[in-house]
Amino acid sequence: MKFLKRIGIDTYMLLLVATVCLGLLIPARGIAMTGLGHVTFWAVAFLFFLYGAKLDASSVKAGLMNWRLQGLTFLATYLVIPIIGLALAATFGPLLGTTVTLGLLFLAVLPSTVQSSIAFTSIAGGNVPAAICAASVSNMIGVALTPALVALLMHQGTGGVSFDAVIKISTQILLPFVLGQMVRPLIGSFISRHKVLTMVVDRGSILLIVYKAFSSGTTSGLWNAVPVSSLAMLFVVILIFLALTMASMILGGRVFKLDYPDSAVLFYCGSTKSLASGLPIASALFAADQVGAIVLPIMIYHMSQLLVCAYVSQKAGRRIREEETRQGALANQGAK
Repeated sequence: MKFLKRIGIDTYMLLLVATVCLGLLIPARGIAMTGLGHVTFWAVAFLFFLYGAKLDASSVKAGLMNWRLQGLTFLATYLVIPIIGLALAATFGPLLGTTVTLGLLFLAVLPSTVQSSIAFTSIAGGNVPAAICAASVSNMIGVALTPALVALLMHQGTGGVSFDAVIKISTQILLPFVLGQMVRPLIGSFISRHKVLTMVVDRGSILLIVYKAFSSGTTSGLWNAVPVSSLAMLFVVILIFLALTMASMILGGRVFKLDYPDSAVLFYCGSTKSLASGLPIASALFAADQVGAIVLPIMIYHMSQLLVCAYVSQKAGRRIREEETRQGALANQGAK
């Protein structure tokens, strides 16, 4: 278990894999699926209510002062990566199939992760306050911007976003988020003190969404329509996607001459994509029998980014600690 944690695989990731397998082997059907749909809807609404209540406006204000870094991170999330996604979709779309390609485009326009990108920035010795701001603003704006970009990129064919989907996004995600912000002065401190409760709601909601999505895919026969060759190709495409996005962030840090702490923020906040935001938005935007295939790219990208970022951040953290130890030793020698 220690080895798995060292390479970035924790209990939550194992639960995600187990939930996917459960949805494939023992899917919810009939009344159980109907009940699961209601539970999932309110769990997601409560999740975004907590997101709104947790968002510290003072942290956002402080981080926004670093306008160049925030601008680069925002452009990376909502311009650079979508362009990469469009290029990959155009190149590999015929091999992946329509629905999976739709999922690839959806992945490209998602906001950054929050908890993991901040944690990785901290482990790597980066600018944590700026990371908090970048991740928070990305998700706050992404609640509205991601569906808008989906509508822009997928306005033709069956991939369009209906008016009903917009209403669902508003009532299930935007409204709870705004309400959370409004009551933050009353419950913000309570939520901060009970991190275990919010973590259970956060991760529990995701597991419910994953089970519902993969159950719908199984009962609709979707997986029979996704050839093994397409699934194997998807893994390859996602790894290429992740490599290109991370390389772009490294290049951007060098081109704009960011110092190391800010470069770390651009790398971890700019290259990661949020499973926590992506799954609820996907369940609100797309038909239930499509969601399973559409979230496949998100699932693969999410697990891949965690593994890579865990390795890179821990390696960077060790390097910084070794350098600090060396500098301390040199200082002691100079004092003698």
